[in-house]
Amino acid sequence: MAEAAPQHLSLPSGLLELCALLGASRDSLRGLEQAAQKKGVNDLSSLDPEVLSVFVPPFVSTEDSQVAGASCTALGKARKRSFRKKREKPKPEPGKGLLGDPRVLDSEDISIPGGVDLLALPQLCFPGGVCVASEPKEDQVHFLVLTDVCGNRTYGVVAQFYRPLHDEYCFYNGKAHWEPTAGCFVPFAVCVVSRVPYYNSLKDCLSCLLTHLKLCKDFEVDNPIKDFAAKLSLIPSPPPGPLHLIFNMKPLQVVFPSRADPESPVIDLDLHLPLLCFRPEKVLQILTCILTEQRIVFFSSDWALLTLVAECFMVYLHPLQWQHTFVPLLSDQMLDFVMAPTSFLMGCHLDHFEEVSKEGDGLVLINIDHGSISYSKSSDGDVNIPDLPLLAAQTFIQRVQGLQLHWGLHLAHRSSSTDLNEGRAHRRAWQQKLNCQIQQATLQLLVSIFREVKNHLNYEHRVFNSEEFLKTRAPGDQWFYKQVLDTYMFHSFLKARLNRVMDAFTRMDLNTQSEEDRINGPLISPRRPTIEKMASRKPSPLHGTRRRMVVSMPNLQDIATPELVPGNSLLRLMDTAGCRGSGTVLNVSPKSTYTFKIPEIHFPLVSQCVQAYYSDFVTLLSKAINFLAPENSLLLARYFYLRGLVHLMQGQLLNALLDFQNLYKTDIQIFPADLVRRTVESLSAPERTQAEQTPELKRLLSQVLDQPGEAPKANDHVKNFELPRKHMQLEDFVKRIQESGIVKDTNIIHRLFEALTVGQQKQIDPETFKDFYNCWKETEAEAQEVIVPWSVMEHLDKNECVYKLSSSVKTSLGVGKIAMTQKRLFLLTEGRPGYVEISTFRNIEEVKRTTVTFLLRRIPTLKIKMVSKKEVFEVNLKTECDLWYLMVKEMWAGKKLADDYKDPQYVQQALTNVLLMDAVVGTLQSQGAIYAASKLSYFDKMKKELPVAVPKTTSETLKHKIDPSAGETSPQAIDILLYTPGHLDPAEKVEDAHPKLWCALNNGRVIVYDASSWTVHQHCFKVGTSKLNCMAMVEQNQVWIGSEDSVIYIINVHSMSCNKQLTDHRSSVTDLIVQDGNKAPREVFSCSVDGTVLAWNVSTLRVTSRFQLPGGGLSSIRLHGGRLWCCTGNSIMAVTTNGFLRQELKIEENFGEMSTSFLAFQLLPEQEQLWAACAGYSEVFIWSLKDLAQPPQRVPLQDCSEISCMIRVKKQIWAGSRGLSQGKPKGKIYVIDAQTRSVEKELVAHADAVRTLCSAEDRYVLSGSGRDEGKIAIWKVE
Repeated sequence: MAEAAPQHLSLPSGLLELCALLGASRDSLRGLEQAAQKKGVNDLSSLDPEVLSVFVPPFVSTEDSQVAGASCTALGKARKRSFRKKREKPKPEPGKGLLGDPRVLDSEDISIPGGVDLLALPQLCFPGGVCVASEPKEDQVHFLVLTDVCGNRTYGVVAQFYRPLHDEYCFYNGKAHWEPTAGCFVPFAVCVVSRVPYYNSLKDCLSCLLTHLKLCKDFEVDNPIKDFAAKLSLIPSPPPGPLHLIFNMKPLQVVFPSRADPESPVIDLDLHLPLLCFRPEKVLQILTCILTEQRIVFFSSDWALLTLVAECFMVYLHPLQWQHTFVPLLSDQMLDFVMAPTSFLMGCHLDHFEEVSKEGDGLVLINIDHGSISYSKSSDGDVNIPDLPLLAAQTFIQRVQGLQLHWGLHLAHRSSSTDLNEGRAHRRAWQQKLNCQIQQATLQLLVSIFREVKNHLNYEHRVFNSEEFLKTRAPGDQWFYKQVLDTYMFHSFLKARLNRVMDAFTRMDLNTQSEEDRINGPLISPRRPTIEKMASRKPSPLHGTRRRMVVSMPNLQDIATPELVPGNSLLRLMDTAGCRGSGTVLNVSPKSTYTFKIPEIHFPLVSQCVQAYYSDFVTLLSKAINFLAPENSLLLARYFYLRGLVHLMQGQLLNALLDFQNLYKTDIQIFPADLVRRTVESLSAPERTQAEQTPELKRLLSQVLDQPGEAPKANDHVKNFELPRKHMQLEDFVKRIQESGIVKDTNIIHRLFEALTVGQQKQIDPETFKDFYNCWKETEAEAQEVIVPWSVMEHLDKNECVYKLSSSVKTSLGVGKIAMTQKRLFLLTEGRPGYVEISTFRNIEEVKRTTVTFLLRRIPTLKIKMVSKKEVFEVNLKTECDLWYLMVKEMWAGKKLADDYKDPQYVQQALTNVLLMDAVVGTLQSQGAIYAASKLSYFDKMKKELPVAVPKTTSETLKHKIDPSAGETSPQAIDILLYTPGHLDPAEKVEDAHPKLWCALNNGRVIVYDASSWTVHQHCFKVGTSKLNCMAMVEQNQVWIGSEDSVIYIINVHSMSCNKQLTDHRSSVTDLIVQDGNKAPREVFSCSVDGTVLAWNVSTLRVTSRFQLPGGGLSSIRLHGGRLWCCTGNSIMAVTTNGFLRQELKIEENFGEMSTSFLAFQLLPEQEQLWAACAGYSEVFIWSLKDLAQPPQRVPLQDCSEISCMIRVKKQIWAGSRGLSQGKPKGKIYVIDAQTRSVEKELVAHADAVRTLCSAEDRYVLSGSGRDEGKIAIWKVE
């Protein structure tokens, strides 16, 4: 017999929270026969319903069995889990009993789940009252949503069935015979309450129950209902993912679907129901009402549709969530709820439409049966529902119109199914695909509405600049956004964006963004429209019509008719050619799903049968696990999860923990952290001891027990950007500028502070800040409105932006406006618009200020001399001359530095400096404004102060530089780099098949670059929260990352997500080595700083061998000739893969004169050499592998302070270091010929020490620097 779990472990419940039988009370049925005979059934008034019986799990107590799953509850003692109305009771005393009536409860002790109000339940189960019928009626089902005081929801499915009226004692005593009253039928209801919204599944289950109840010869229905409830309570909820559970409820095979991922809702309803009830325009209006948090009431003559349609709209808006009262079904007695003053979404019977319309105030009334929307009559025009943004609405309508919504049309070509469950399976598959298409359409609608919100967020200070966001919206859309931005729903959405939650919205945004946005992301600042975007938005007659339509949409409050005419009613009549490409239905197929059949539960109220059910469940799951290949980790994780739950029910806590531990290696996303913690805390002393002796569980226990108590939640409040009201010192000014979204870089803001405070006290007053902010934003807005003629666009690159336009001036090339892009200066000629190129910044040789005399006036003039032209360009800029002089020189210097250092980020930074100069001059508008702006001429000054060119060898070898810290407030150190070659995989997108560069920054942040173009492939994602030490490509679809927190994270290169973790190390993971060759199965060796070395089977992710090196300090390993070479700081050891020592190089035997340690080493098998670097030495040491006792040869490195990293490339050793160049500390790379042992190249790589090196197919070497610079350099290998 299984050991019982401790009493205080509250086990996860199955599908069932509560099951109840409801109907008319015995008193109300007394004498009903005589009343029916006198008045007739049709004249009988409605009866009052009450709860007749309640059944709450668990149904098998400790007195019956030691089966843990039946007895482990949070309760202090075993309790009977049902009650039944008593047959005989004296007259009640008021105020007693669960329902205010002591007859309802026996002396039995029962706990009702929170959120289930037994007082309100009868009204909800009989929302129209208990109506006696003159003839039998069909069974009916409707649905409930119950909410507790904490806002937690439970879901109810109610099945009503009719029985002939008979002698009450026959009914309540369960006699074997009964005497029906002719023509009189009374309704009863069975209600099932679950924490999961299994609407269709529980409807199927209740339908099966009703067939059994109808076969009962007597009317003692408690036993079959209790048996039914006990079965449901033993069925676990499937974990998130592709595995659905099937249970044979006889005669139906009932499917319980899982949620798609941990953040998604369970969808067990037909999402196309609203699209059958409403035209697409009406659906959009209802979504707008929900997004603007109106007071909404649904109406229908079908009780079931109220909840189903309301829930569909909740799914449509996922991941946005309705934050207010949600009661989709109100009984006739609850109509006063619609008088609530706050936002709500409720539903009631269509019979009450006129009453609610007349009495309600400011209500939006949605008639499901008629597909109409109107206002309550007392609204007096107070309800103003805006229109959704037009293009988003149009696209959605087109997608919906392309959906196949009718099952009958799908069936037309199919033969009739002769098997009930086969036909149901076909219907489910069709519905699943349709649901997926609808979810995609609604999610794309949300993304198109809110995509640009992220451009106005400041993540560091959690600020949203709503005012600037609104300015970027079309005039006709601003009313909509103004209302939405003030809602709780949108505020919660903002929190998720600022927390960088990877939810459905974020994934869709990433999947549908343009190539330009994908590459630039949040990095490019300031933003300006590119030539490509200008071309795409060039006005056409159709575009103008659309814009006019948006502006001229009728105001809804002016419409006198009760029916709410959609402002976008002309959408269907419009020519949709302009957005046809985006309006087609996406050919989206639902992800593959799998099913697992739960074993039969024969006698769920008998403890031995329950135990047998658990055993069968574990056996089936174990067979499924053994049958699956290790590569199918997604499905394996779901089986482990379910088996862990069943083991918990059996009381086998250690087995349960082992199953949950396996989730680390299969899918960490579904790891039930809270349940595991409670399980560990409830272990008995012997179990704790046994767990400590089990390697797999020892780490799990330490993780759970050693982690600190729940930290107080950080303030996740979202602030709206506001201009400052007080004087600002430097620190506050930096924060305010970052919040405003103008610029993030702290060093640039420091220079801006200097510019704005020239010649005065070092603080900035609110007026100056306001003037500067307004000047910047006005310039930004003007840039958005710049119109570049088609004839000019043809001469510019598609990614060029016009950043600055002068006033109309006279030049040596004609009259026009000087335009500046990030690449060139050109003249936008007047009269007939034309393009005349002045010069690219690369081609400028000299820039001068001078004056020319005209009519006795001296006019300031700018002269630009080009390298490739003899003619000097001259322009009379008048008052703008000094500013343009500063700007052109800064851009020229930025381009020169970008070319010298192969770093395009210099140009982007120069642009930022130039635009800040422009804003400073516009703000100060004084004689000293130009001098103040000159404080921002950073690159021009750098060019003057550093006239010495980049060393020739460095310039020739350096190919490109990348700045992973672009868009951050300050540079970040590059901790590790990894290059992964490209490969063709049919499962991948084309861009996913390109080679990649993986870059690890601080605190577990990783950025991935496309190594074919050196552009961003995947913006920053998190891998834990600690420093990352090593990375390795293990398979084509896997990258392993070792972390300071002792975990190895496994990244799926397709999804760029971490769903697996290896947790066998006990200290910082320092290196990973992949076994070469085609040996199967492949192995990976990992090491940690405490001296532990583990060998992993890549396929099973199991440790195949482990050993411990003495002394610790293990920093790196290499694999050669079947031996592992391990660097521990004090020595380098060659050991077998089982840990037996074969050779050792001790540091004290070679460096007796001073204490040092090994920093890095490389093996050269062809030369049988070991190359190493030591702390405090500026030399590379070379030992012969034949005899490590021989003194090493030394290769001195000129101007080197200390070597930090080494890699082997072809027949060269590249050593990264900290050294001196031209007397200043720099990060240097020494390229050493392995045969001649001489330095071939000395490369001045970075402004900070070189921290990491990696090779790209021996064609390029990539180097990463420390935090003072934080850049990646790409070097050509010769």
